Amino acid sequence: MMEKEIEKLKQLTEKTKDKELVEKQHQKGKLSARERIELLLDPDTFQELDPFVESRVSELGMDAKKFPGDGVVSGFGQIQRRKVFVYAQDFSVIGGSLGEQHAKKIVKVYQMARKTGCPIIGILDSGGARIQEGILSLEGYGEIFREQVKASGVIPQIVVLLGPSAGGAAYCPGLADFVFMAEGISYMFITGPEVIKKVTKEEVTFEELGGAKVQHEISGCCHFVFSSEPDCFLAVKKLLSYLPQNNLEDPPKQKGVLSTIFEMGEGFNPLDILPEEENKSYNVKDLIAGIFDKNSFFEIQENFAQNVVCGFARLNGWVVGVVANQPKFLAGVLDINSSDKIARFVRFCDCFNIPLITLVDCPGYLPGKDQEHGGIIRHGAKVLYAFAEASVPKISVILRKAFGGAYIALCSTGLGFDKTIAWPGAKIGVLGPEEAVRIIFKRELETQKGDFEKKMIEFLKEKISAFEAAKLGKIDLIIHPKETRKVLINLLEALLRKREEKVPRKHGNIPL
Repeated sequence: MMEKEIEKLKQLTEKTKDKELVEKQHQKGKLSARERIELLLDPDTFQELDPFVESRVSELGMDAKKFPGDGVVSGFGQIQRRKVFVYAQDFSVIGGSLGEQHAKKIVKVYQMARKTGCPIIGILDSGGARIQEGILSLEGYGEIFREQVKASGVIPQIVVLLGPSAGGAAYCPGLADFVFMAEGISYMFITGPEVIKKVTKEEVTFEELGGAKVQHEISGCCHFVFSSEPDCFLAVKKLLSYLPQNNLEDPPKQKGVLSTIFEMGEGFNPLDILPEEENKSYNVKDLIAGIFDKNSFFEIQENFAQNVVCGFARLNGWVVGVVANQPKFLAGVLDINSSDKIARFVRFCDCFNIPLITLVDCPGYLPGKDQEHGGIIRHGAKVLYAFAEASVPKISVILRKAFGGAYIALCSTGLGFDKTIAWPGAKIGVLGPEEAVRIIFKRELETQKGDFEKKMIEFLKEKISAFEAAKLGKIDLIIHPKETRKVLINLLEALLRKREEKVPRKHGNIPL
């Protein structure tokens, strides 16, 4: 009797690995759900859950479309010997569409991940809600989204989008911490090209509407884009190496030989990177490469809002979050998109006990009618809220300038930064000296120009120097640029055990 049951089990298992269905995926240039899980996890560590669950709906031809697993493979395994939970939608089964049982499998694996304090990775490849199951499929999405919100800030949530994610399904990536997409096969949008054409008469392709490039560079909904599925999975593994398992743990320290022997000053001088002329640009990534452990910087949203750079790095082996102005783009100003980028990254780091270091060279917030009408006030306020709320160690380095709101948001001890250090030539003020002279001495300039203007500019340059701020106790240290790495390590290690009292409230209300 048992042998018959075992044979039945074997047949059902083989059905979920149907070679014809797998081949259909390969013809589309995509891997199957199980192949993706095998690529992602350490060999022989995957334990599948609920492999025989089927849809209980039989109407509208669904009785002939029942399939073990109901179009999603779920379970847990290990990545670099650390436990993770995972689910992968199977597009070869009813287009990977989400029905009642499909959703319950995802909800169950989410609950297990949250209760056990392990990251969860969703591999999405779905046509969206299963029409035949009507409200049951819509309720299924509601249950998944609720679990995502419950898990937010408790465990890292990663989505690898390797197919479509349309309609309500697009909010699954929207609620995740990090989203990966692969060129040519990934796209997400709320309303598809056909509906857009019908309503607005606008013709647009899937790729133009919600492809990987669009979501990475324009909308900012995607954090990483790679040319292939294997590259996506390698990057997921790298990302996880910077993250703790959950909000109660600290990030993993990986102090290696390179971080021990590499010191600034040995072949690296920041002054070689900074131009002598204050108004000339440079690439802040060159500074990041020199300050932090060698080859440790892992950038987030690289091609979105490029006037700021955000990412993870290691400093003497400790994981830190880095926020830096990028003078190469828009002179490193803060605008609507860069504000959103910074705020989201800062809040993630704070959730998972990752200290924050800002490298500041910013003339302020971007002026203009488009920015004001687009809501720069509420978007810019997100940066203020995120840094003020964050209780992790926060250290700021002013490289050349920090003017106006940029100083408050990225440096200010009043906002809650633990330590602010500056390089000797740094300038800090409400405005740059040229702009300040035009406002303060407007009447004088109408009658006196030339030498007067030059003298006032030089005078104000002195008044807004880092030394003046240090005299007032608003700058903790002024250091030679070569000492930046050493000083940051000392400050970071002194602040690692920092604790702050929590405000007794249900939760705050971040500007949107």
